[in-house]
Amino acid sequence: MVAAAVLALALFASSAEASTVPEAKPRLIPTSEFATESQITFPVLSPDGTKMLGRVHVGGKEMLGIHSFNGDKLLLIALPEKIDLRYYRWAGNGRVLVSIAKTVVYFGDDAEMTRLLSFEIGKRDFVKLGGKWQGLEGDDVLYVDPSGEYLLLSFQESVFEYPSVFRVELATNKLTEIVKPRSDVWEWYADPAGVVRAGVGGTKHSWAMVYRSTEAEKFRKLGRVKYDDENASYDVLRIARGTDEGYLLSDKGTGRYALYKFNYATKEIGDLVFGSETNDVTDFATDFDGTNLRAVWYTDERDRIVWFDSGMKKIQSDIDTAIKGRENWIVSRNRDDSVMLVWTGASNDPGRYYIYKPAVGVMQRIARMSEALKPAEMPSTKYVKYKARDGLEITAYLTLPLGRSAKSLPLIVLPHGGPYGLRDRPDYDPEVQFLANRGYAVLQPNYRGSGGFGKEFYLKGEGQWGRQMQDDLDDGMDWLVRDGIVDPARVCIVGGSYGGYAALWGATRNPERYRCAASFAGVSDLGRQLKYQLTFRLDPRYRKDWRRIVQGPPEFDTKTVSPLFTVDQLKRPVLLVHGDADQTVPFRQSKLYADALKAAGKPYEFHTLVNEGHGFSSSGNLKRWLDYLETFLTKWNPAN
Repeated sequence: MVAAAVLALALFASSAEASTVPEAKPRLIPTSEFATESQITFPVLSPDGTKMLGRVHVGGKEMLGIHSFNGDKLLLIALPEKIDLRYYRWAGNGRVLVSIAKTVVYFGDDAEMTRLLSFEIGKRDFVKLGGKWQGLEGDDVLYVDPSGEYLLLSFQESVFEYPSVFRVELATNKLTEIVKPRSDVWEWYADPAGVVRAGVGGTKHSWAMVYRSTEAEKFRKLGRVKYDDENASYDVLRIARGTDEGYLLSDKGTGRYALYKFNYATKEIGDLVFGSETNDVTDFATDFDGTNLRAVWYTDERDRIVWFDSGMKKIQSDIDTAIKGRENWIVSRNRDDSVMLVWTGASNDPGRYYIYKPAVGVMQRIARMSEALKPAEMPSTKYVKYKARDGLEITAYLTLPLGRSAKSLPLIVLPHGGPYGLRDRPDYDPEVQFLANRGYAVLQPNYRGSGGFGKEFYLKGEGQWGRQMQDDLDDGMDWLVRDGIVDPARVCIVGGSYGGYAALWGATRNPERYRCAASFAGVSDLGRQLKYQLTFRLDPRYRKDWRRIVQGPPEFDTKTVSPLFTVDQLKRPVLLVHGDADQTVPFRQSKLYADALKAAGKPYEFHTLVNEGHGFSSSGNLKRWLDYLETFLTKWNPAN
């Protein structure tokens, strides 16, 4: 019954929405359609499966919304202004937890501060959880009681203390310190029963773990390991309930992160459970006790999931068999797996969400990402590879405009943000599809340092801002030129965050290559950004010294690769767009650069998105960015 129900749905979808390449050019899709507000994004089911929490847009403003499947009116939760929304989750069935971030002055410099808010559905108001004078990090949740009565929160009581662990009563915000601070621990870990079992800390050159088997025991040190030691390459530690056994990700064996069994009492890696032959395993899931493995995730040319749970494996297989040609993801499940949220889409399809109840065998559509956009009007994104000038293989994604010959096309190089640990994927991207619709080829390189390609590839990006990481972008352009796909005289570089930096630096460093550059929320002063990232918690894989990873040798002057300090070298026009509430790359990064460009008489545009963070929290701001970009590119690198 399950497969039949899903199959019927798939046949309907394929007959109505099958993607075919038209002979003629597609219509010029308005930017308003690419920026259409989705009904809901990133939804999460409540533990009992009766409600759904997610991001919604109302009147052009981002909010959180709680939808009840019993027919109750959508409950809208307004968010504080001038903040970035970090994450949200359920705490029982009547309360949600929300992590927010904002920029504060910290010992004379800007720094990021996070806080945890609790929203009780019955009372409909926010309560800030934690202490009054806590340190910068305030959203480190170790455990949430399934019934939603309490949680464990780790934070510094002041900026001068090491983090403690507190039991927080969610109804009253009463705090009880259950683990006192230690000078050798910065991160605490709890098991699925809510027992704090381990702590990890580090000095400049090494890290160490403290551990206990039960709540009654005292913590004992398990030794100290240098960061460069292969045994230090651990990530995603999870301890099973009532045992010293668990799982972790390690790159010890192959240089790629794989899943191993692990004994926390002896700190010994056990048997290999799962590994990819080409890419890092990025995450894994266990049952609620932490004992039985349910799934692992990794990304090669696209995201993958491998189910170890036989029931879930069968459900996934039924969906994939019925709905072919798309990615199909079970994005959320309730506690007993009786209700699931399924997303299905593709690189040229924004997708849609379905409620699926396995026992009933019915998938019901609950939201579509865009009613206006049709897959047949947009091109599919292709996975490609090319060689950098030093022989390193670079993977990338190439999107070619429909209705045009793949010859001497104008090109947009679109590097991803991050840069370290992140990567591009062949997911639907409104920016990519907008550019392709306007007639541009779009190249998204996974330059050295990008995440998921193993330790060696990651380390090749250390200290390479503005250097070899930039070479990888240029080499992708050269590859397309050699194949005759791209006209070398019609290339611009566009990006956001680190991608915005790479765009500005590309136009500065190589004006012979790029006709223009456009930056959304980009970095212009690398040294200033490093100072801001005092609390940046680098993905624990590979290294701890964030300054060395970004800057390279201590003697290297970051000003030499910072657009702000090389304005005199700039010969190409630039577009700057930045949200004034950005907590990740401060607004001043663009403001200072715009002031310098104005003083130097350089051609530029600068637009401020009011109350916007490090992304697009409203369709209005996404549309503004696309409109600014279209006007800018039409002037400096027209596609026709």
